[in-house]
Amino acid sequence: MTHPTGRPDDKRADQPAVPQDEHLVREAERIAVAVGRMFAGLCEVVLHDLRRPDSAIRTIENNLSGRQVGDSATELGLRRIADPDYPSVIQNYSNQFPDGRPAKSTSIGIRNAEGRYVAALCLNLDVSALSPLALTLANLVATDVEHQGEALETLRDRSGRKLRSAIDSFAAQRSNTPRGLNRDQKRELVRRLHREGFFETRSSAQLIADQLGVSRATVYNYTK
Repeated sequence: MTHPTGRPDDKRADQPAVPQDEHLVREAERIAVAVGRMFAGLCEVVLHDLRRPDSAIRTIENNLSGRQVGDSATELGLRRIADPDYPSVIQNYSNQFPDGRPAKSTSIGIRNAEGRYVAALCLNLDVSALSPLALTLANLVATDVEHQGEALETLRDRSGRKLRSAIDSFAAQRSNTPRGLNRDQKRELVRRLHREGFFETRSSAQLIADQLGVSRATVYNYTK
């Protein structure tokens, strides 16, 4: 539908304009809901409307602290209201839920065009569930201090190590790399390895092929 002037009919034209501060808070509210739902059970996300400190909590997603929409601003919120120069991001600070569970928190202040804080987005991560897991993983990967830094063994196949060493030694004597050897040199090397019994394991041919940059079939042809 169009106006008599030919302009498209915009239904929004009859609606009152949303003040810029309210627009900022609404956008932050969408972010709070999305982030909270992504980390359900782990991270509480709270949006504080700092224009109304006595009833600042506008949204609380994934509630872990027991607070409610309409509760008052925290100390950080009050500091931002009192001081526009207060840091906009306070990140990864230690915190605690009312029941004593440890939390890791980040608070992000949101300023309007005039530089005044109008909202704060706060993330409170429940680390009580993660700490035992972190301890378990730390114990799992820990090694005995008595032998720390000492390589007692390698888990690779010993015959494989010897085979690689023989190939590297052959190439080094010719001032080259295994893949840089010419066809005759590769044939000579493969025949030597065959004579010395390196083809006794099933994986040897493939290992030689990988080292020389040729196919497995080519390696077998070189033995003839």
